[in-house]
Amino acid sequence: MIQTVDLVSELIRFESTSSLSNAEVSSYLADLLPQWGFEVELIEYESPPGVRKVNVVGKKGKGRGGIAYFGHSDVVPADNWKLYDHGPWQPTIKGGRLYGRGSCDMKGSVASFLTASSAIPAASMNAPIYVTITADEEVGFLGAEQVQKRSYLFREMVCGQSRGIIGEPTELEVVYAHKGAYGFRATARGCAAHSSTNRGINANLAMIPFLAEMKRIHDETLKDPAWLDPEFDPPGISMNIGINDHTRAVNITPPQSICTVYFRPMPGMNPEGLMSRCQKLAEDHGLEYEVFSRGPAIHVDPNSDFVRSTLSLAGRNEARTVPYGTDGVYFGELNSLIILGPGSIDQAHTADEYIELEQLRKGTELFQRMIHANCL
Repeated sequence: MIQTVDLVSELIRFESTSSLSNAEVSSYLADLLPQWGFEVELIEYESPPGVRKVNVVGKKGKGRGGIAYFGHSDVVPADNWKLYDHGPWQPTIKGGRLYGRGSCDMKGSVASFLTASSAIPAASMNAPIYVTITADEEVGFLGAEQVQKRSYLFREMVCGQSRGIIGEPTELEVVYAHKGAYGFRATARGCAAHSSTNRGINANLAMIPFLAEMKRIHDETLKDPAWLDPEFDPPGISMNIGINDHTRAVNITPPQSICTVYFRPMPGMNPEGLMSRCQKLAEDHGLEYEVFSRGPAIHVDPNSDFVRSTLSLAGRNEARTVPYGTDGVYFGELNSLIILGPGSIDQAHTADEYIELEQLRKGTELFQRMIHANCL
């Protein structure tokens, strides 16, 4: 049987940055899963146009229900990699750690669950194991959206209400809720010209009044209880406002001005109301408005049977929340959906990304216990 650390190492060797195709690493997984008793469904799409992306969905065992694991194969760029003795795509073990881009976020978790599931004979199971490995999680959950819309195995998970695990790194703590992910782009149009003339139309000047309104809304979300939830740290929606005119020289009148707004609503909030309010403001100021993210928060009762049983299996006293989002924004049709995986989120996306070998071992063992508890 393959060891978890060996499988993580194989996955790291595939350069699967979100801007590139993940077809090679997906093909590797699609060939591997049937060897362990899984049927495989592939959900393909292009993003951006011409770049092939592949989601891998698998099922082991008969019937419905059981456990459903969700991970992703894409990783963030390694431009900031600082370890000179080996590159980001060369898995290296040093001092009880496995280094490499994606080792923590989240190929280590994927390998832990797959290794755990490979050891379970299908004939001994009375409920199935589902595995979903998506593309483009790091750039807006695009693969998860495709799975939610098109996968027949995901429909099975929903119909059977499988117990779901989003395998993001939590140091194997049980997470019962995370924030959502909503975002839009507002664009002002102008006309480029040499700035020494009066022939141009400066798009930034059209954007400024809108930005002033967005500043008021931003400040409002820091104080209004409707946008605060003490269950989370930080307790607010962390509205992030970006601005860029993409003009290459200081003596060109900017022909466009682009404002991006991204915020993280929590369960029970009304993000659609806030989006509509911002859309009206954009239109009132003559700006184009485009939504690029619309993902609801995830929340499961911390006293539910699934959370309580997982806490017991993990040797933990209580579950917690996290402030980031996951592919789970598209998998909320599953009533029991937690976030749980080996590794620390503090190591995700770093210039020397690694995962502790002990976390890989403990993660594999915990996933085995969860499979036994829910599928045998």
